[in-house]
Amino acid sequence: MHQPTTFEVDGDAIREERMQAGLTQTELARRAGISPRYVSHLETGSRKDMRPKTYKRLREALNATDERLRRKAPRPTEDPPPERK
Repeated sequence: MHQPTTFEVDGDAIREERMQAGLTQTELARRAGISPRYVSHLETGSRKDMRPKTYKRLREALNATDERLRRKAPRPTEDPPPERK
């Protein structure tokens, strides 16, 4: 079965953007067409993946960029082993 494409979002960035815009979770939810509970789940990280249409509405409601809201790839915890010759 085909899985729909999703976007992994950064909950801390969502919270920071919302607060910078002077919005409550309820106000942001209303603007983005989602529930306040969903906004809360995104901000706390209990939900991380969003469908494209929902993500776009949230991004537009915050007037934010993809670079700001999408989670970056995890950084490696170790340097790769040196190459052998």
